[in-house]
Amino acid sequence: MGNALVAKQADVILAGPIGSLDSYIDRVARIPVLSREEEVALAGRFRTEGDIDAARELVLSHLRFVVHIARGYLGYGLPMGDLVQEGNIGLMKAVKRFDPNVGVRLVSFAVHWIRAEIHEYVLRNWRLVKVATTKSQRKLFFNLRKRKKNLAWLSEAETQAVARDLKVDVSDVREMEQRLSARDLSFDPTPESDEEEAYSPAMYLPARNADPAIQAESEEWEEDSAERLGSALQKLDDRSRSILKRRWMTEDKATLHELAAEYNVSAERVRQIEANAIKKLKGLMA
Repeated sequence: MGNALVAKQADVILAGPIGSLDSYIDRVARIPVLSREEEVALAGRFRTEGDIDAARELVLSHLRFVVHIARGYLGYGLPMGDLVQEGNIGLMKAVKRFDPNVGVRLVSFAVHWIRAEIHEYVLRNWRLVKVATTKSQRKLFFNLRKRKKNLAWLSEAETQAVARDLKVDVSDVREMEQRLSARDLSFDPTPESDEEEAYSPAMYLPARNADPAIQAESEEWEEDSAERLGSALQKLDDRSRSILKRRWMTEDKATLHELAAEYNVSAERVRQIEANAIKKLKGLMA
């Protein structure tokens, strides 16, 4: 009876449109908190019977705790509404895995899942480039931000203390501190005006053909290819050479039918002469 009353109160509180985040926070704060007995009963129904309504009551009664945890991540400059939303996903995952027979309250079990989802959201959205991918980097990211009391760089002693406490290498602490102090920069930004100069990573990359050795090699290859092509063309008969040049080596290229009319043969015969000449050229230049 008590569980049904809690669910009914939650439905009444959340009924109707919620115009703002403040309104949502105010409403979830008024949803009654479950007693241990109510929580165990609901979790048991969901675990043994698959009762979705029981799971819903467990989630609704703990929404206030998600808001409380999400407030601790406002310093990352991300929207509170998104933090709460991600935390709610973690809460639902916790409810799905919660075992009332273990002897702990759901709120204690759910903290890990709520924080895990919020952490993933922060890491995905705090920067354009992900700052932490491995487990140790994630641990460093969140702990290092908490430990830095100001914007100054950590001293050597502080860096070693953080590395010792978190059981990571000193080099990892220095690298993460650099990542935290960096800012996003567009690879190839567009200047807001013609007079403005854009200084970006793209400006400092060498062109692919900037290497003098590559340039010299390319020029020599082109000269050698041109010489071998000219020599090979001279070994063709006059008609084959003329057809190739007029079909491939002039801006105003002749068609098969134009050449057929000129040499008084069929267009198919011109195509055969052209194909044989190309094959012979390849053999001479190989």
